[in-house]
Amino acid sequence: MTLSHTELAQQTRVITEDIVDRSAIQAGQIFVLGLSSSEVAGGVIGQASSLEIGEIIVQTILEVLTPRGIYLAVQGCEHLNRALVVEEDVALVKNLEIVNVLPSLHAGGSGQLAAFKYMTHPVEVEEVVAHAGLDIGDTSIGMHVKRVQVPLRPIQRELGGAHVTALASRPKLIGGARAEYQQDPIRKF
Repeated sequence: MTLSHTELAQQTRVITEDIVDRSAIQAGQIFVLGLSSSEVAGGVIGQASSLEIGEIIVQTILEVLTPRGIYLAVQGCEHLNRALVVEEDVALVKNLEIVNVLPSLHAGGSGQLAAFKYMTHPVEVEEVVAHAGLDIGDTSIGMHVKRVQVPLRPIQRELGGAHVTALASRPKLIGGARAEYQQDPIRKF
């Protein structure tokens, strides 16, 4: 499925706003993005990377997150051990391990290149503990989302040719038969 730039940005915005609203993510927390622009373009992950698609998606997600005070972390591919691009101040405040690598289209991917373009002081970090995230193209973001992970089905399950999934997280339920719990802000039960 081929989308115009406007359609791609609009659909990305709808999906991102849906997940941000339902995940209960707060200002000061990290939202992780896994992105296969190849899949969005209708191809196979890692085979048809598109800088243009990466730029549209990352720029749109930043437009949703930044006014809410939510930090974006853009996951790279396995060639960079799934390192992530974040703003340098986020890495410093959250004590994240900064690593020395620059992404390319086929080592890191289009999302990371776009993050380097649109972030003020981008750096690569080894890992994050995000509170929620969006996976566009089955890139497997789970290693960067804190436990307990709660799968969310986005309002729209495809973006172009890519399958879209999402994760949120909630505190662990501890205790036993006598324990009582606060209301779950994600599932609302």
